[in-house]
Amino acid sequence: MDDSEHNEHAPISKTRRKREMEALRKLGEELLSFDAGALLKLGLPDPLLEALHAANRISSHGARRRQLHYIGKLMRQVDTAPVEAAVHARQHQDITNTRGFHLLEELREALIVEEDAALATILQHFPLADRQRLRKLARQARKERGDRQPPKASRILFRYLRELQEDNEP
Repeated sequence: MDDSEHNEHAPISKTRRKREMEALRKLGEELLSFDAGALLKLGLPDPLLEALHAANRISSHGARRRQLHYIGKLMRQVDTAPVEAAVHARQHQDITNTRGFHLLEELREALIVEEDAALATILQHFPLADRQRLRKLARQARKERGDRQPPKASRILFRYLRELQEDNEP
């Protein structure tokens, strides 16, 4: 008998079972950040949905911990592949949104500080951008900084760049 046949008949170790239970509990905890509509799309069983809704209402630390263990127990009866895919997709989306946000902040700052050099970069990213509006907002933002005023024009410039980014997405 080789090792693969031996492993098929060997009982699962207690440590491995605990690791699997902890992974299911953490996956259930990730589901707490999903809204009701997203949870329904996953096709989770009703007892699990009720347990997730109840966990969101619990504020006591100990009770919440017990509820999360209960959610982990209910997760054993669910096919976790679609749930894991949904959680990974959400995490990827968050990372992508954060990168885009940082890019817009960098472009805005460069436009305020460097103006013409940064304007060329922005026009490469967003060819449909209004050059006049970008220059005007950058000039106003520079003036506000110099006068130590609230960054109203800087915020408007960021919103305009975000609009351009959203229009540019497929």
